[in-house]
Amino acid sequence: MDQDVIKISVRNLVEFVLRQGDLDNRFTSNVRALEGTRVHQKIQQQYKDKIIGDKSATYNCEVSLKYEIIYRKFKFLIEGRADGIILEDDCVTIDEIKTVTRPLEMIDATYNPLHLAQVKCYAYIYAYENKLDYICVQLTYYNINDHKVKFIKEKINIEDLRRFFIDILDKYYKWVELKKDWNDIRNKSIDDLKFPFKSYRTGQRKLAAVVYGTIRDKKRLFVQAPTGIGKTISTIFPSIKALATQKLSTIFYLTAKTTTRATAEETLKIMFERGLRLKSITITAKEKVCLNDDTACNPEHCEYARGHYNRVNEAIFEIINSEDLITRDKIIKYSKKFQICPFEFCLDTALFCDYVICDYNYAFNPRVYLRRFFDESSEKNVLLIDEAHNLVDRSRDMFSAEIYKKSFLHIKKFIKKEDNKILKCLNKINSYMLDLKKNCNLEFKDLKDKLSGDIVYIKKNIYAQKSKMSEIYFLLKNFSSQIEEWMIKNAGQTGYDEILDEYFTVNNFIRIYEIYNDNFITYIENMAGDLKVKILCIDPSTLLDERMKSAEASILFSATLSPMNYFKDILGGRAEDYNMTLLCPFERRNREILISSNISTVYRSREESCLPIINYIKTVVSRRTGNYIVFFPSYGYMDRVYELFIEKFPDVKTSIQKSGMSESEREKFLNDFKEDSKESFISFAVLGGLFSEGIDLKGDKLIGSIIVGVGLPKISFERDIIMDFFNKKNGLGYEYSYMYPGMNKILQAAGRVIRTESDRGVILLIDKRFMTVKYKKLFPREWYPNHIIDCEHDIESILKVFWDE
Repeated sequence: MDQDVIKISVRNLVEFVLRQGDLDNRFTSNVRALEGTRVHQKIQQQYKDKIIGDKSATYNCEVSLKYEIIYRKFKFLIEGRADGIILEDDCVTIDEIKTVTRPLEMIDATYNPLHLAQVKCYAYIYAYENKLDYICVQLTYYNINDHKVKFIKEKINIEDLRRFFIDILDKYYKWVELKKDWNDIRNKSIDDLKFPFKSYRTGQRKLAAVVYGTIRDKKRLFVQAPTGIGKTISTIFPSIKALATQKLSTIFYLTAKTTTRATAEETLKIMFERGLRLKSITITAKEKVCLNDDTACNPEHCEYARGHYNRVNEAIFEIINSEDLITRDKIIKYSKKFQICPFEFCLDTALFCDYVICDYNYAFNPRVYLRRFFDESSEKNVLLIDEAHNLVDRSRDMFSAEIYKKSFLHIKKFIKKEDNKILKCLNKINSYMLDLKKNCNLEFKDLKDKLSGDIVYIKKNIYAQKSKMSEIYFLLKNFSSQIEEWMIKNAGQTGYDEILDEYFTVNNFIRIYEIYNDNFITYIENMAGDLKVKILCIDPSTLLDERMKSAEASILFSATLSPMNYFKDILGGRAEDYNMTLLCPFERRNREILISSNISTVYRSREESCLPIINYIKTVVSRRTGNYIVFFPSYGYMDRVYELFIEKFPDVKTSIQKSGMSESEREKFLNDFKEDSKESFISFAVLGGLFSEGIDLKGDKLIGSIIVGVGLPKISFERDIIMDFFNKKNGLGYEYSYMYPGMNKILQAAGRVIRTESDRGVILLIDKRFMTVKYKKLFPREWYPNHIIDCEHDIESILKVFWDE
């Protein structure tokens, strides 16, 4: 927040100060904003048409309004945009257009007090600037289902408007004062803050300096920093230093996993112990913080939603005045005290925090990103993106959407005959999808002729097309509008929850359709008893780039951001962005790299590879007692080798990863890794799974990682589409779709072994493909020198020397 000028929009000011009543998220119109834009344009054009030729009236649309006022200790700049201003001889009218699905007979001036407050603020700003004694305010409600319009108009004296406006400003003042006073305390503590450790590790000072410089220069930085550098402190410390000097709004520490969020919290605690004062909050997913048995946010089913807005501001004021490190447990504690929704409370509290630790979704996902932060152009946010290699697949998921034919048939049975419009809409969707299903059975030439050559991929029961499917888009928009009205009238009816789920699915599909560009394809898959239509984001780079443009600076870092050009390309990097690769700070002699040159793990060779793999595993663990993990490319492969291993070596202590493990099962799995083991312990796990990254088994808890295969993602239709896309774009289709993602899993799994400068361990790579030039180019520097082995004797002799040192 700027020290001299407090900037806020009229809408945000009104919504924060005047909100009241229940929290009710039974359904919200996710397409209302897009629909609203078209409605605004339609009504604005109608006004223009109406006054053509009438020289006594003028209509201006989308009028920007600014009002600067010195109020008590601060200067406020309050901005907004009036939908319409009607200039007539007898009065000026400020018009605010709102789209609704509720029948207009159920709407009056008290329908939504925030609507009236917003237009009254616009009216005061305009009247003050133009020295008017009175002005008219008008709310124009447009029902998007029946297209009817209702006008609610009132003439108001400027003195009454001034009192109304100043009263709102006065209620907001205490929050500004709170933030300003806190910033002074925070900035002084930052000025006094020293690096929290006695000395910098190798590469750590350099990384911290480059992070600070990147924020200062308002750039992006891509960093590969191996385990042991201390990436977390090396990014958090300089960003905190920049917080005061660069007058930043908020630092976002973005992660893919709960474990890395906990690490960020622990890092802040260390600095708090050394005098730092900072407001930090960790945003937890709704389902993990909800105090109800389910996450139904409505006053009928949740006591914490009932009257939520009457109490939430008081709760925010107290927690901000009482806590610095706001964790999940503290959010729950205050939510219970004030009887409010913890998730919404957490999001609102984040507005008054300096540091926000959260999942990637809250910055990038178009469904749930924090609009209150990223849609305000005046906000100076910085993104610290941890484990950035995970953002590739995560962003593809965020920007993709799918619908199923069977889902529409399922909800149809809950719609009564009198809801004829909805039934017709569902029938049209079903008929359209039946036609798509028929396309799946056509030959390539016939399908290409039918779809005017738009086909980019075809195989049995699946085809993909480059362009959007405009027909399904309009059918789904019609369904969304119709079903909104049904949900208003039928809350609590049989099938309501199923229809609500489908409503959200459809609106997500519509939202993704709206951002469709050349980096997307649409594919149709005829599944067993169902039909899927999916919009697939192949290349998320442009969308990630757009989101990062809304931030002051972005730092993307990982231990495995290699090859750098690939990650910069796919994660929205630009030519002017900075990048750096740091060397591993640990002694190379602490790590032994073995590469098998005689075993193939390709699918057709897997059965015959099992016995040699088993013998290699036993040979490695026999050279030194300790804990080991063996990673496999699939559950099936792992299960087969595990079954044969325990049959041949029943006395060796083992464990195996299972699909869909609960929190307690994961904890038990990791607790089996004991220090100072008296016997060898071997855990069998899956590459790219729960235990191949994000776990920290230091010291003797893990002394060896055996990696079977090159980690290639499972061959699939989607992966092949990605491959075809990048073959055409840069000739690196196989690398982008299969090889690079696979090698990243290898690097992550290998990185579990050496976590500190005193750790020692062995890494065995089992697959002859590691011997090829393409793969050797992807090896990190610390993997050299390495040893090529082709028999158990090689392992024995090499490891004897290694462990005896």
